[in-house]
Amino acid sequence: MKISVIVTLKKDVLDPQGKVIHQALDGMGFNEVNEVRQGKYFEIDTQETNPKKAKDKVEEMCKKLLANLVIENYRIIDVQ
Repeated sequence: MKISVIVTLKKDVLDPQGKVIHQALDGMGFNEVNEVRQGKYFEIDTQETNPKKAKDKVEEMCKKLLANLVIENYRIIDVQ
């Protein structure tokens, strides 16, 4: 079973990488961009066949390793 996760910085946390990307896009002529927030994307392929159990395991992975819950949020976006 494959599960996708997106991890992003919380809104009140400064995102220097996003700022640099935004400035680069502006320099390339993409002036209509208001803001860029950079994040991480994970695809986890697990042996678990039960979707609920697989999602629960990935949730645990996010809390313990994949996301720093002090400054980041995570979303499980796809369970296949």
